Amino acid sequence: MKNIKIIIPVLLLVLGGVYKFVLAPKPVVPKPKIAGEVYIMQKDFLINLKSGRFAKLNAALVLKEGYLEAEVKKLGKEAPTPPAGYGLLPQEAAVRAIITDALTDSPSSRLQHEKSRLKIQKLVLKRIQKETDVEAEDVMFTDLAIQ
Repeated sequence: MKNIKIIIPVLLLVLGGVYKFVLAPKPVVPKPKIAGEVYIMQKDFLINLKSGRFAKLNAALVLKEGYLEAEVKKLGKEAPTPPAGYGLLPQEAAVRAIITDALTDSPSSRLQHEKSRLKIQKLVLKRIQKETDVEAEDVMFTDLAIQ
């Protein structure tokens, strides 16, 4: 009888531990909606569109986590001071040129409609990945005005 008083609590503790560490459902870690670092280009874009119209927009890149910090560390103390309106992203001028080339002489409707704007963003992303060493995972047009 004395042994049962000891065995039952020990057995319950063992079964509880087995459930907690083996059988219990694992907590679900929510996947981040934006995986990476958002880098906002500081300088606006002023783009000539078709029919004498123009667009003013800001752009941002979603960079691979830790990419920008690693690139800045590579440059170390030798990092040149970027011109006014430019950030720390190496090859930012190349990225700006790709965005400008992709949008120049486009009809304004391509930027006004969400689906066509997303197509442009995907095109820009593919070109950035192909033509530069920037580890971008997404492109966003954050502010947009068309006249």
